[in-house]
Amino acid sequence: MRRVFLFMAMALFSAGAVAQTKSTKAASGEVPIIDRSIFFGNPEISGGQLSPDGKFISFMKEYNGIMNIWVKKFDEPFDKARRLTNLERPTGGYFWTEDGKYILYVKDKGGNENYNAYAVSPTAAADAKTGIPESRNLTPFDDARVQIYMVSKKDPNVMMIGLNNRDAKWHDLYKVEINSGKLTKLNENTDRISGWIFDWDEKPRLALRNPEDGSTEFLSVGNDGKFTKIYSVSPLESAYPLAFTKDNSRVYVETNKGAETDLTKLVLMDPKTGAATDFEQDPLKKVDLSSASFSNLTKELNYTSYFDEKPRIYFKNKKMEADYNFLKSKFPGAEIAIASQTKDERKWLFTAHGDTKVSTVYFFDRDSKKITEQYTPRPKLKPYEQYLSPMTPITYKSSDGLVIPAYLTLPKNVEAKNLPLLVFPHGGPWARSYWGFNSYAQLFANRGFAVLDPNFRGSTGYGKKFLDAGNLQWGKLMQDDITWGVKDLVAKGIVDPKRVAIMGGSYGGYATLAGLTFTPDLYAAGVDIVGPSNLFTLLATIPPYWEAGRKIFTLRMGDESTEEGKKLLTQASPLFHAKNIKAPLMIIQGANDPRVKQPESDQIVIALRDLKRDVQYILAEDEGHGFAKPVNNMAMIAAAEKFLAKYIGTRYQAEMPDDVAKRLKEMTVDINTVKLAEKVDVKVPASLPALSGDFSAGTYNYDANIAVMGQNIKMDVTRTVKKDGNNWVVLDEATSPMGKMSDEVTFGKNFEPVKRNVVQGPVTMAMTKNGNEVKISAMGKEIPVQLAGAYLSEGAGADMILARLPLKEGYTTSFYTVDLMTMKPKTWILKVEGKEKIKGIDTWKVVETNAENPAEKMTLWIDPARKIAVKTEAVLPAMNNAVMTSELK
Repeated sequence: MRRVFLFMAMALFSAGAVAQTKSTKAASGEVPIIDRSIFFGNPEISGGQLSPDGKFISFMKEYNGIMNIWVKKFDEPFDKARRLTNLERPTGGYFWTEDGKYILYVKDKGGNENYNAYAVSPTAAADAKTGIPESRNLTPFDDARVQIYMVSKKDPNVMMIGLNNRDAKWHDLYKVEINSGKLTKLNENTDRISGWIFDWDEKPRLALRNPEDGSTEFLSVGNDGKFTKIYSVSPLESAYPLAFTKDNSRVYVETNKGAETDLTKLVLMDPKTGAATDFEQDPLKKVDLSSASFSNLTKELNYTSYFDEKPRIYFKNKKMEADYNFLKSKFPGAEIAIASQTKDERKWLFTAHGDTKVSTVYFFDRDSKKITEQYTPRPKLKPYEQYLSPMTPITYKSSDGLVIPAYLTLPKNVEAKNLPLLVFPHGGPWARSYWGFNSYAQLFANRGFAVLDPNFRGSTGYGKKFLDAGNLQWGKLMQDDITWGVKDLVAKGIVDPKRVAIMGGSYGGYATLAGLTFTPDLYAAGVDIVGPSNLFTLLATIPPYWEAGRKIFTLRMGDESTEEGKKLLTQASPLFHAKNIKAPLMIIQGANDPRVKQPESDQIVIALRDLKRDVQYILAEDEGHGFAKPVNNMAMIAAAEKFLAKYIGTRYQAEMPDDVAKRLKEMTVDINTVKLAEKVDVKVPASLPALSGDFSAGTYNYDANIAVMGQNIKMDVTRTVKKDGNNWVVLDEATSPMGKMSDEVTFGKNFEPVKRNVVQGPVTMAMTKNGNEVKISAMGKEIPVQLAGAYLSEGAGADMILARLPLKEGYTTSFYTVDLMTMKPKTWILKVEGKEKIKGIDTWKVVETNAENPAEKMTLWIDPARKIAVKTEAVLPAMNNAVMTSELK
């Protein structure tokens, strides 16, 4: 009970809108400045999908500044469409059910990535008050993130999903009945299951398990629901089942298992034994399998694809290949991508696109061969198509001779000589940059930059060896791969070495910080978007639902539990070398980011401020890992291009709409106000003082509530206190929408906590204390934690121990607890702030503060007569500053 977890209006731009220093030919007006809103504002229409019967088309269109879901009859004009949603931030995706009865979509809150699934009927009448049909939340859990495993085609009312509402680390398997919203738990995940694979009969045939060593196991699911391990890959290998063969006898699997295998290939596997035979790998033997597409109608493989410099497709379905080639002949030079199709697969929505071609969506009737244009997401870009810059695949050698693939985008109508350069490393880092239309590359090329997108070692798609070459190389050879790309362009005379900037998000943000830190003479400016500055705190705050891949981080980044790992992480963390940074830096952060938390940016801002470096800080309180709201994104980009123009001498667009200017002002932080929670130097006494008064056996009932992000989670808590020989046992049992939880602590001589057991669903954690050591037992492991002073269990009955301290106004002491999440000691400072009446009872108001993180507090109102807390209130920073309260009934 103690703690629960535009196109511009002017045809010519004014001199005031352009930085004139070292201007290029483009700055003379040869190529017009393209309004940033054309690249980064909301598209007019996007995300079109055909209904299963082809009678309707759904799409995304702006409403109140946010892209929402709309629907229209196929033969109606787009301006006759009906709006279905009123989203406060963009959805994470949507799709139709097989019968066309519902559109399902997911959304989170403020960028926290706790996605819920919603259903809305595209034909339902609009509510008189809202003007839209009702959307129903199918997974109404604030702190849970839905995973969608299978959407039924046999019974369109059914969806198989995973929910981590019981255990934040692991998803239980649920059946959802969409009509009613009924949730039925089919499997309580006590086996570290990370995914389920269903066959064409919609039976669960395979489960994926991730043991603590980071490996991946395929489990055959028997008719009795029992698991049999049939296949596994090591932590640094990958494998994933894609789809079953038509007769359900075998399953297509993408894998790079085995020392002899470098490129990810497609194999056919027996789902009962794991026996596999090779089916296909890249015919050119250059890159990994990118994707495999299957027909829901014929249940057969349509095609495989490989993304080399550009995408390559290998068809298995000859009729589909003929139709695809027909479309290619109608749009020469364009890439064709099928975006949606009807249930009978005879009608398509497809896009014709390219690196310098404005994407347009068309309807294609495969029987009549009729092509009908539907919409262009960014029609205002069409007049500027002639000014877009090709994205050219290049390669260069790194410091150790490794060949690095990359893309180079040069400013239009400017000689490729002595240009300013913007390096734009991708995020991940276990991801890659792709060829195609790239808004960032086009915007900054339009401003006069050459833009380099390097696929440094550790990037995916180029084989296992290339990926593994990045292991333990953050800030080292991975950064060299970026550095040597700059050197190559400088040596060729393309780039001016004095005008090089770097910008990126997530790992690209880290690479920005690392570039300015470890190669301080290379860059003249940097823009870091949600990049980590301290790899220790990054690893310590990995979201719980990433538990399956936690081991991979230590293998690829460094293991902080070893001296060598600590050394690597220290060397690679820009924060610890901030004094090396000389170039001006802009830092951009979302306050709700669950991956790279705000302190990652706060701490580097503070370090650079204190070193008197040039640092600017933009912080959005309503964003997460990257900016999703268009006004925030526009404000961020406006700030970034102006910042880079100031230090690199490129041109930029000075004007911005009033709402963007207002939002930028709101998000711009005075760096002098940034502070981290101060750590307090506390000397913990060897032991708690003598405690007075014995426990009393009995039962106590509490009303409890967790208030987080505008929501309230109610709980009923029952405490039982009983004598067990010479010991006292205190048991707290909580019931809430998240399930049941119990916390039992055994107190021995002098009320010393000697044992604690915490049970939540199938998860049990035990703590035992012996002298100055506490042992934590969980998932078959024992972890010892050493203490150097007074210890107090965080669990049940802790308030009863505090109540027996010599409390008086101003009394203070300190003690250790052991955090079950981090399995490390926490230091607490206790202070009695005085007396306060609670329901007519005179109580001592006792405040506990975490010495390492003073934002974490707990206040207890203790009845000195009964020696028990009648009310508690805790602030939990780890839960988005949730407030947990409990009150004795």
